[in-house]
Amino acid sequence: MISPEYDLQRDEYLHLDQANHLAWGYVSIPPMTAWIASLIKILGNGVFWVKFFPALFGALTILVVWKTIEELSGSLVALLLGATGVLFSALLRLNTLFQPNSLDVLCWTTLYFVVIKYFNSKKPKWLYYGAIVFAIGFLNKYNIVFLLIGLFPAILMTEQREVLARKHLYLAMLLGLLLISPNVLWQYFNGFPVFHHMKELTATQLINVDRWGFLKSQLLFYIGSLFVILAALYALLFYKPFQKYKAFFWAILFTLAVFIYFKAKDYYAIGLYPIYIAFGAVFLADILKNGWRRYLQPVAIAMPILFFIPMYNLAFPNKSPGYILQHEKRYKNLGLLRWEDGKDHSLPQDFADMLGWKELACKVDSIYSNLSEPGNTLVLCDNYGQAGAINYYTNKNFKAVSFNADYVNWIHLNQPYNHLIRVKSYAGRNSELEETGPFFHTALISDSVTNPFAREYRTTIYTFLGAKVNINKRIQEEINETKNYARNR
Repeated sequence: MISPEYDLQRDEYLHLDQANHLAWGYVSIPPMTAWIASLIKILGNGVFWVKFFPALFGALTILVVWKTIEELSGSLVALLLGATGVLFSALLRLNTLFQPNSLDVLCWTTLYFVVIKYFNSKKPKWLYYGAIVFAIGFLNKYNIVFLLIGLFPAILMTEQREVLARKHLYLAMLLGLLLISPNVLWQYFNGFPVFHHMKELTATQLINVDRWGFLKSQLLFYIGSLFVILAALYALLFYKPFQKYKAFFWAILFTLAVFIYFKAKDYYAIGLYPIYIAFGAVFLADILKNGWRRYLQPVAIAMPILFFIPMYNLAFPNKSPGYILQHEKRYKNLGLLRWEDGKDHSLPQDFADMLGWKELACKVDSIYSNLSEPGNTLVLCDNYGQAGAINYYTNKNFKAVSFNADYVNWIHLNQPYNHLIRVKSYAGRNSELEETGPFFHTALISDSVTNPFAREYRTTIYTFLGAKVNINKRIQEEINETKNYARNR
């Protein structure tokens, strides 16, 4: 799935570094990913373990779909069609990255499974299980709130609304609130940074989201199983054994409408579909079990695999940057070269975010080692990817920091600094010597990222020696200014 010439992805470095700063919350995400990162750290912090956990969550998603099909009394053909449809999809890309998204999909699928179990049994225990699954999902990624936003009005439109009269529903909701309360309290005492993060995300990224592009991506995520999902929607309306699950028909419509209204990123909705693949697989297996239609069973199972082949060749970082450049038109036609800035680039953004990090860290290490007083040197980066990558790969006794994302809360000024290694993105590098140089006796450009395909291409490493001012005081002022700006946005 991943060519060895690619490094980890930008966000993965931040999440791995969060293991060194465990808390009940962070600027951009809840704490679950950091807890998993701490386990990865205990296991040695190697790339194998970084990739193991998202792969595990992907495998568990298939397991939940399998158990859902069994709950719906699906046949072996249904089980194979459901498992194949979930496996050979965009989830394989999602589950190669150590991000909250892989566990998010698992939690969406599991919570829907719990709802089905409750519809079938009416046993209150499933309401409490649902509260626990929701809490895990919430502590992993706030995105799961959209599941409830779409599900509750859907339930109100069907006979399943009787659950609203049951006290166990409200006790389960209380349990869920209790489980997520530490993170909610962390948000409260820290000024709800999630809202500031969302405002920044809206201003810099979501503003470029095209609603038609969002819908197009929904078709591509599970393109090989699109017929299964469409069959599920039909079955939820007209297939008699599914009458009690009609709320799921309305749930997908309401949830997608909310995502479209808020101009969400396309992959936010990727966890919505596995449960519908389960419904569709059961329905299709039933109508294909007799007569000449049974010969279509292997065709249906093969469809996700056949459609996955071109996806494998284009949507995964298993091709060199040179290959992608030579076949630019194929990638561009599918919109894969379009970044969050709304412009087309040489590589897909995720791929470009997996290049240049080892090079950057190696060069910073080399510069740091050659200083006469390395212990009195602060390594300050422009963004969390730079700081996280340097901290992941370095074998020196320092921690890179930044005013970006969670790093602004992790800058410790408990020792005086006399030198500064400044990692500056290309967009702002021209003024760095003029702005910072006068505060030091020596100022020079030491190196830069030279990989032309990396998103960090031309990121420059400056070395400033012999401070003329109190570095710690100026850094503290910058921290205060950054935090105040975030609060007042």
